[in-house]
Amino acid sequence: MVSSEIVEEYLEVINRPKFQLRQVTLDRVIRYIYEFSEFVAPTEYIYEVVADPKDNKFLEAALAGNVDAIVSGDNHLLALKTFRTIPILSAREFIEQLTH
Repeated sequence: MVSSEIVEEYLEVINRPKFQLRQVTLDRVIRYIYEFSEFVAPTEYIYEVVADPKDNKFLEAALAGNVDAIVSGDNHLLALKTFRTIPILSAREFIEQLTH
């Protein structure tokens, strides 16, 4: 699940000079995001992540999408462990749950 705000952040990040991505690669990533993402419109504003309020958009999208889990590498989100009843997992934790 993504919101338009999340996609904006993804696009800003992949366009950073440090990644030195060619335009053809950027175009593929953008096309992939729009083709395979399920967009949601958050209906509730969340103020849970005080240390980095920009991370709250991921919680908002998770609620709007009624997800089973949030998978993230972001330390602010991972520190929460859960949000309401939604577990917040690292990629490793998520894969471990899938394989057991």
